[in-house]
Amino acid sequence: MGTMATRKKMDLLLAVEQIVEKAKDSGLSSEFYRKADRYIKYLSEVMDLTKEQSVMLALFIDNSDDTRISLSDIGRYLDCRNARIIRYMNEIDVLEKRELVRCSREDKRMRYRVPMEVIEAFKNNKKYTPKDCSGLSCQEFFDEIGEVFELRDNKELTYELTVDKIKHLFDCNTHLLYVQKVKSYKLYEDDEMLLVLFSHLFVNNNADCIGFNDIDFLYERFIWNMTRSDLKQCEHILQEKKLIEYSNNDGFADRDSFRITTEAKRALFSELDLVSMNQEKKRNDVVKAEEITPKKLFYGDKISSQIDELGKLLDDAQYKEIRKRMKDTGFRCGFTCLFYGAPGTGKTETALQLARITGRDIVQVNISQIKSMWVGESEKNIKHVFDSYRTKVRECDITPILLFNEADAIIGKRQEGAERAVDKMENSIQNIILQEMESLDGILIATTNLAQNMDKAFERRFLYKIKFEKPTVEARMSMWREMIPVLNEDDTRILANKYDFSGGQIENIARHYTIGKILHGESANIIDTLSAYCDSERLNAKEMHKIGF
Repeated sequence: MGTMATRKKMDLLLAVEQIVEKAKDSGLSSEFYRKADRYIKYLSEVMDLTKEQSVMLALFIDNSDDTRISLSDIGRYLDCRNARIIRYMNEIDVLEKRELVRCSREDKRMRYRVPMEVIEAFKNNKKYTPKDCSGLSCQEFFDEIGEVFELRDNKELTYELTVDKIKHLFDCNTHLLYVQKVKSYKLYEDDEMLLVLFSHLFVNNNADCIGFNDIDFLYERFIWNMTRSDLKQCEHILQEKKLIEYSNNDGFADRDSFRITTEAKRALFSELDLVSMNQEKKRNDVVKAEEITPKKLFYGDKISSQIDELGKLLDDAQYKEIRKRMKDTGFRCGFTCLFYGAPGTGKTETALQLARITGRDIVQVNISQIKSMWVGESEKNIKHVFDSYRTKVRECDITPILLFNEADAIIGKRQEGAERAVDKMENSIQNIILQEMESLDGILIATTNLAQNMDKAFERRFLYKIKFEKPTVEARMSMWREMIPVLNEDDTRILANKYDFSGGQIENIARHYTIGKILHGESANIIDTLSAYCDSERLNAKEMHKIGF
């Protein structure tokens, strides 16, 4: 009866207290184990540990206010030689695997701490069990992955334990597409861990420029040296499989920093709603026709006629009829248009308004994103642009427009006898575009400010070539009236005659005027105010011209 009453009163903290008290200066002798047997047995049964593991756990719990518990401290408390404590290392390793203690191995010195959740469990007289990590969402999965890598970065997990924990997370969440995709690559363990680390840094830290200092904590020194060398030489399996690539620094490969490739991001992170992924999708997505803001444009008579003709061609019923007839007679059925002329003359806006009026979405091509630091990768990127466009043409009821905006960089004259890798790449990109234009079944519009530098082969392949010139006096008057309706006829004529501005420049001045009106109210003399803005616009241009005087 007495024994049963004692056991009912027993709890985990009492057991720990009694074990620690009897262990002091005991040297962990057999006499200690005899005296503390009742308490050790209770702790062992509740926690499902051996007697030796229970004693070590009790000593750690008693020092739970210390985040850097050393084995030598415990040895001194027990009056044990280090050799005696070393005999318990295997038992302590079990405690670490059970997540009852954490071990930091910084500077090759082992320091232990008891996690707060273990202390809370003991306080509530409950057996501590790690949380269930099965059936997680992809974001919850990466939250857990982040915690594992944080422990590894703080040297509280060995590499082996890090691998075990991540493998356990994978085994518990085989329903996740991310887990399935990573496993489909059939990577060796060390390589798989690096891919998971890159994934964690991208998902949890939004890191798209990952340096050696961000990943060097993962491996032990020997593996890290080999991994670093492979990454430097672009010989790592993750690079060969195009899962990671060098970061881009002003158009050049930075061999000291890396990122997950766009293709890998799409394959791995489809389950996640990531801001960085959404931004990338936005950059690569089409501009919907209904999302384009209506804007009135002004041209000279000649350009107006050409734009009107192009607008009629792009009317869907007319387009389909003309395309069919062209195809039936053996002609190329793609429509390629070049808009060229000075900046600010409305080339890009014309393409947008044509798309809006004819109900066509626009697939915008970002030239800088096409050019990659990988040899051969830029060529793949440009092929991917046309492949994706072909897919969209098949999927859409109304054929979208493929827009190469500011295409100077890719339609310039090809380099004869190119020897530099960059020149060869440029030529290769141009050859691909020329071939694609030959077989195009759709609508392509390219804009450029530098038509005089265009390669003759491109000139032949553009069916429509429209030169955008600075607006006439009449067009400038219309622009002034449209953008600043309070102007009278005389004022618009004065401004249109005095300032030979493009539509973009007039829009700039109209914005200046609107901001000034908000800040200072209506101007007493509107023509003087606008003239001051115009002179400032023109003055800036002159000052830029004088640089290097």
